[in-house]
Amino acid sequence: MNINENGLVLLGCGKMGSAMLTGWLAQGLPLASVWVMDPYPSDWLKDLAGQGLHLNQGLPENPAIVLVAVKPQMMAEALPQLAALGNSQTLFLSVAAGTPIAFYERVLGGDTPVIRAMPNTPAAVGRGITAIIGNAKTSEQHLQAAEGLLRAVGQTVRLEAEGQMDAVTAVSGSGPAYVFHLIETLAAAGVAEGLAPDLAMALAKATVGGAGQLAEDAAEDPAQLRVNVTSPGGTTAAALAVLMDPETGFPALMTRAVKAAADRSRELSQ
Repeated sequence: MNINENGLVLLGCGKMGSAMLTGWLAQGLPLASVWVMDPYPSDWLKDLAGQGLHLNQGLPENPAIVLVAVKPQMMAEALPQLAALGNSQTLFLSVAAGTPIAFYERVLGGDTPVIRAMPNTPAAVGRGITAIIGNAKTSEQHLQAAEGLLRAVGQTVRLEAEGQMDAVTAVSGSGPAYVFHLIETLAAAGVAEGLAPDLAMALAKATVGGAGQLAEDAAEDPAQLRVNVTSPGGTTAAALAVLMDPETGFPALMTRAVKAAADRSRELSQ
């Protein structure tokens, strides 16, 4: 699959599509190999169009990949525009939340290679993680091509079944919002203990960001990292006694939160 020769089509180029396109261009993808279809293009896209990107123009005959990045509520109107590219070797890679592979097969044809992907918002700073699953028409080459594109904005993992996508949505797709709320509440707790709001927020942001980096880089798992910084009878142990309470602490709360998100994801995909 030669993207440079056959072309890459973006159907929709909002925040996620723009983050991915930024990564691809930084890795050397030529502007002339990119076609973008977006009814409300940003000024950034208009500037790129002046430098060689194809914006809302006729599509290449056999593009290597079509990235579907429109909002789910726009999908029924937008996707049929590309039906002529279905049932071919063009790979459709979808990052649209809640839209099952079966929908693409109905609109594009059952012989269309389709990969469904769930990225998350840290992709905007190259720190995302994306889970992918392909249909029966996707080859190993298709999967590797999708991973190559998606690694421009972070890590990738493969799923064993599409049914796992609801749990992925609840853990990594929605998960950044949980972490942002943790930062909010940690800073607010610092203010309650006498810190100035700006100082408390700076401490909370750096602590969560640094701990996350340490968790990714360290050889130990997060449970061991927690033990490493917890002295018996110390301040961390006092706080963890509250946070790790099986009924009122993080374990029960996070289980309920992730279940609520997964259940809602299942509802939206019906």
